[in-house]
Amino acid sequence: MHAYGFDLHWRAPERLITVEDYRRAARRRLPKMVWSYVDGGADDMHSLAGNRSAFDHWWLQPSVLTGHDTHRLETTAAGLELSMPVMLAPTGFTGLTRWSGDLEATRAAQHAGTRYALSTTSSWSLEEVTAAADREHVFQLYPGSGGMAGDLMRRAWAAGYRTLFVTVDVPVKGNREGERKQGMGIPPALTPLRALDFARHPRWTYEVLRHQRVGGANTLDLSSGGAGSVVTNAVSSIESAERELMQSRLNWDDLAWMREQWKGRLYIKGVLGAEDAARAVDLGCDGVVVSNHGGRQLDHVTPTLEALPGIVDEIGHRAEVILDGGIRRGTDVVTALALGAKAVLVGRPYLYGLAVNGEDGVVAVLDILRDEITRALTLLGVRGVADLNRSHVRRAGTAPAAVPTP
Repeated sequence: MHAYGFDLHWRAPERLITVEDYRRAARRRLPKMVWSYVDGGADDMHSLAGNRSAFDHWWLQPSVLTGHDTHRLETTAAGLELSMPVMLAPTGFTGLTRWSGDLEATRAAQHAGTRYALSTTSSWSLEEVTAAADREHVFQLYPGSGGMAGDLMRRAWAAGYRTLFVTVDVPVKGNREGERKQGMGIPPALTPLRALDFARHPRWTYEVLRHQRVGGANTLDLSSGGAGSVVTNAVSSIESAERELMQSRLNWDDLAWMREQWKGRLYIKGVLGAEDAARAVDLGCDGVVVSNHGGRQLDHVTPTLEALPGIVDEIGHRAEVILDGGIRRGTDVVTALALGAKAVLVGRPYLYGLAVNGEDGVVAVLDILRDEITRALTLLGVRGVADLNRSHVRRAGTAPAAVPTP
């Protein structure tokens, strides 16, 4: 069931065996306007491409005859037990990909033995997602201005969240030209051609109109109309919320205040420099998420995998480091862990699965990554993810490091 998908034109069934297969299938299932949001990046999208191409600069270094016939993928990251070192990243307006996206992603993460990081700009409120969950997940906070950050932290704590990812790389919205050219916005800029494109995706259009779950559920008043109020108030309320969520005046004193207010685990998300990572840990953060917002903010910025080793060298002995950006293969996960990450976040890959087949599609994508990680460990001669280190990778064009004897 997980390996096949059918499009709306009733072609032959698709054989979906890689994340890229799911990407191509998702593109067919979503209107161009929505696809520009899901898969696009800022400016010329060099940062987006760089997150992927950075993995091409590293080789894996295997050992043979190691005698390992079982391989452990279990780990603990962000204070949470995981069946594999892959978590679902926060992705705003998930309802654009599938109306029930946040709920299905949460259930899929649980099915796969991992966790979901719920975005501030989710399509279902943090309370609704908690009610649908049977284990603890993560809440991602856009600090914003005024009392919004404090209110969201209080609500998250009351709802049972104990790990907070504070995103700090959105002082202004990135210049996502692809979205602008496709009319993506709130409200969207509709033209006859775009309306025709929606008509060519009847299931997506029907579900969006029927369920009216687009985004901004945590910043809208849902008390007086349920899901329908999300769209009724979307134009004015979400635009206002987006203005509040921009963080141009956010500074280190604000982070110190959030650390004081939040009694659980706190990670700063959006770090690319070792100095910033060290300062965050000095303020009491439990770890950092190395991220450039999926290449959606500043173009030509450092790829996250390139930033990872320096940050691990600076703070890895006293805080946890998680990588976000560019993961498409199990070997990508293995490379990141060998360079010091405790776990990785995946955003677009799970959205591809969500677009194709909802919860089952997300589970299928996670199963693909799990199988690829296991195979990579077997071929590397490594017993488990906890045993990965820099002896298992080398930069392309450099001599391999000595691999420790098992």
